[in-house]
Amino acid sequence: MKLDDEIVSSKFEDNYHKVVVNVGYTHGWLNNLLRSEFEKYNLTPQQFNILRILRGQYPCPATVNLLKERMIDKMSDASRIVDRLVQKGLVSRCTNSKDRRAVDIRISDEGLEILSKMDVEFITRDFLSQNLSAEEAGTLSDLLDKLRG
Repeated sequence: MKLDDEIVSSKFEDNYHKVVVNVGYTHGWLNNLLRSEFEKYNLTPQQFNILRILRGQYPCPATVNLLKERMIDKMSDASRIVDRLVQKGLVSRCTNSKDRRAVDIRISDEGLEILSKMDVEFITRDFLSQNLSAEEAGTLSDLLDKLRG
């Protein structure tokens, strides 16, 4: 469905204004779609993001600063998110052997298991390919990269 129909408005200053509204609207749409998948595992999108980062680091640990740098949502409080993941048993904290002031964060076996299940049950290609071809998805990704400069 076209943006104009979704938000019941066609009053945009120009195409630049329309793209800002469209990107914001699409962000909300995609978040709502993904949120329902995360809720099946009692995860938030930010918790999922941290688990994915930690899996990419595995078996090496990460620091909170590394997580902050790599998170999609830069406004997230990575320390609090890690605390919640520790409570759920999905990550662990331990003192860094080289710098006792630093804390290492590792994904647990349970965290790895949840991501493995999610990898099988929720494949983004399955729901995005209904509206975009693989080539169109690549073009859209390239255009979004270009937008961010």
